[in-house]
Amino acid sequence: MKFQMFHENYNVSNLERSLAFYEKALGLKEKRRKEKDNFIIVFLGNEESTFELELTWLKNHPAPYDLGECEFHLAFRTDDFEAAHKLHEEMGCICYENPAMGIYFISDPDGYWLEIVPIR
Repeated sequence: MKFQMFHENYNVSNLERSLAFYEKALGLKEKRRKEKDNFIIVFLGNEESTFELELTWLKNHPAPYDLGECEFHLAFRTDDFEAAHKLHEEMGCICYENPAMGIYFISDPDGYWLEIVPIR
């Protein structure tokens, strides 16, 4: 039996804001969407991988999502770490840096942490 990672879901409070963030910060674009009366699901991806990020907007969700202590994250590897860091610094979305490990984290509009790792 084999398993392939396919997608990860994040629930978001403002779909358009999140779509704009993920495109600017990570180059992820909408691949497809599903719309129903009470929710919209958008799958994001790029040409670098078949893995997708699923953003779910729930129409009647009453408050921001409780992300606990943010001890989970999705990691992105970049071929230009310095340019990525500069972009994310300009966007004001860097939330934690670990220079000793050569990595940093950005936070999306809903507080999800995304790790940025150089190609080694």
